[in-house]
Amino acid sequence: MSSSLPSLRGKITPERSLANLTWLRVGGPADYLVQPADVEDLAEFLRGLPSDIAVLPLGVGSNLIVRDGGVRAVVIKLGRSFGEIDIEDGLVKAAKAGLDLTFMRTIPGSIGGAVRMNAGCYGTYTADFFVEAEVVTRQGEVITLTSKELNFAYRQTDLPEECVITSATFAPPPGDPEELAARMTGQLAKRDATQPPKDLTAGSTFRNQAGYSSTGQPDDSNELKAWKVIDDAGMRGAKRGGAQMSEKHPNFLINTGDATAADLEGLGEDVRKRVFQSSGIELQWEVERVGEPAPSAD
Repeated sequence: MSSSLPSLRGKITPERSLANLTWLRVGGPADYLVQPADVEDLAEFLRGLPSDIAVLPLGVGSNLIVRDGGVRAVVIKLGRSFGEIDIEDGLVKAAKAGLDLTFMRTIPGSIGGAVRMNAGCYGTYTADFFVEAEVVTRQGEVITLTSKELNFAYRQTDLPEECVITSATFAPPPGDPEELAARMTGQLAKRDATQPPKDLTAGSTFRNQAGYSSTGQPDDSNELKAWKVIDDAGMRGAKRGGAQMSEKHPNFLINTGDATAADLEGLGEDVRKRVFQSSGIELQWEVERVGEPAPSAD
């Protein structure tokens, strides 16, 4: 594939393991890890990339299982040059200016991932304050997508496949900086009391059964929370190899230290099967799974 790759001012690394780029610390290599210098570098690279080569955008890997056989694709990872935060006329462009985006404080991940998955908590969602996103398409075009074009829904959008979000603009409500800081401190305390933030985890593993996007109706009102049906099915603390459903929060899949991607995904499927047998509810994965399984030993 190397002879087919266009030039890049940034960095191209062949056969790059993705395990240490994900929060679960598992997974095989990408054919290539591409780290562009800036938006123009990324756009030019994608314009020159043959159409038969797959592209996988990678944020901070907080909501991802990379399978043990790795990813047959060019994986795009944006570096620090894409991390600037601009504030003007009550708009935040990015990813302590008295503007209330406090709900994002406890959500693991990048701004691009938050937009793509309409991340949210405490009854507030990315869609609620979203204005627009700058995106580089698979064809190397730099375009702007609005809320209408993304069509936000619960934990999903209509972002075109293989697009890379390079920045996003939000219009949050104003607030007192000290009050906002205190709120975030309280949210972090609540998270630490109910979730396992110090474990190797990808956050919530399965979606709740009835969530809402920007309708003002939080998924917190849902009586069939994923953690509850998992608990009722007796899968709190369940294990497979080095993978375990957290004892503290049964909707958190954790790597206890030596899990493979197959352990983690397999345990997730065990949970889905047991929950369906117990309640008739078919849990849907919230954690993304990409790549190929490890080659068979046969």
